[in-house]
Amino acid sequence: MHQDKKRVLVKFSGEALAGENGFGIENSILKFIAAEIKTLIQNQIEVGIVIGGGNIIRGVSASKGGLIKRTSADHMGMLATVINAIAIQEALESYGLDVRVQSAIQMEAFCETYIMRRAQRHLEKGRVVIFAAGTGNPYFTTDTTAILRAVEIDAHMVIKATKVDGIYDKDPNKFEDAKFLNTLNYDEAMQDNIKVMDDTAIALAKDNALPIVVCNMFKEGNLLKIIQGDTSLCSIVKN
Repeated sequence: MHQDKKRVLVKFSGEALAGENGFGIENSILKFIAAEIKTLIQNQIEVGIVIGGGNIIRGVSASKGGLIKRTSADHMGMLATVINAIAIQEALESYGLDVRVQSAIQMEAFCETYIMRRAQRHLEKGRVVIFAAGTGNPYFTTDTTAILRAVEIDAHMVIKATKVDGIYDKDPNKFEDAKFLNTLNYDEAMQDNIKVMDDTAIALAKDNALPIVVCNMFKEGNLLKIIQGDTSLCSIVKN
């Protein structure tokens, strides 16, 4: 990677793709994401993406009744992320971007299999790489996948693009006195009342001193501003 280039990994939740429907994939949101990612590429930023699968199925929820084993439920969740990755690929390509989907599980008919060096090469060539199927293992979230892939591709930061402006000391939708936290360290981010990412993801970020930025994905131009150094619009977890 050239020293003057920035490389980031953006994590989108599957639910965000569903919009108001709460399920499935909303085309207007795909277009919005594509426009935001195109702006980053136009500004010489190398972009990796991890997308969740909660708009289709969540492994934890699917296994709750006891009928479906957790491992199988997580496999279903991984497949959901592949569906979302292909949708984002199509949206990005419709905006003229060069895109590759890399899956942690072999699916040659749909996409490439994840190979770290190949992913890095794609990024160097200005392609967007979407990492699908989680880590390829059950019991790991797509948040953990985002941190893992970011470390592997040597990203400068992970941006968790959400529906809120950042991290609060409690749920701002339930508590009017919730306080916005602009910066916090990894240990603070692991406190029970602060749900940034799961503990496995944060611990991996801490071990690799990888900054986690939490921001509102629905504010136009937000991603670019944050990468360029404007930290007023987000929360940052770092040392």
